[in-house]
Amino acid sequence: MSSKEALLRFAKILAGHYSNFEQSQDNPKDFAHINIFFRPLPWETLKGPGFYSEQSYDHDLWSPYRQGIHRLTQIEDVFVVENFGFADSIRLAGAGQRPELLSSLNVESLKPRCGCDMHFHEVRTGCYRGEVEPGHKCLVPRDGQLTYLISEVDVDSTTWVSRDRGFDPETHAQKWGSEHGPLKFKRVASLGDSLNLDWLR
Repeated sequence: MSSKEALLRFAKILAGHYSNFEQSQDNPKDFAHINIFFRPLPWETLKGPGFYSEQSYDHDLWSPYRQGIHRLTQIEDVFVVENFGFADSIRLAGAGQRPELLSSLNVESLKPRCGCDMHFHEVRTGCYRGEVEPGHKCLVPRDGQLTYLISEVDVDSTTWVSRDRGFDPETHAQKWGSEHGPLKFKRVASLGDSLNLDWLR
């Protein structure tokens, strides 16, 4: 398999709508019902393969608590999901469900989220594990304090399991994150069926 074919296979796995409905039903006290969208962008948007992502509580789908634009690259056997913030995020809120909203994205407003790229490796055929790039430089303010993010993701054709935690840059003590283990999502829909090698160019 060529490197482009391997990158395309990863992109098709990543592209999807995921929900932790079952986890939230089994344990509603500890887990809210959350939706994750990783929706491919047209090649022309970033002049390369990219995604729009959003995460939202199911009861408030039009007010996502996390949004991002991502460019997909590859360094040897590492699949790199670059992370960008952007202006007027409210205008794109809900684009996970309604991709036509992505036409309002102002590409000129994209700003790299320094230190926050995700590095994925294929650990088994069709199964990928990702972590924030090394260095503890992905800084996230929380409750008036700056913390660094440790993010871990396992994704395959049916599931997405993720865990985000924040740590004190000085003491490395954990300051926030799930006390009840990782979020466990199931794929509701694939959003990558139309992707092909032309999309990678």
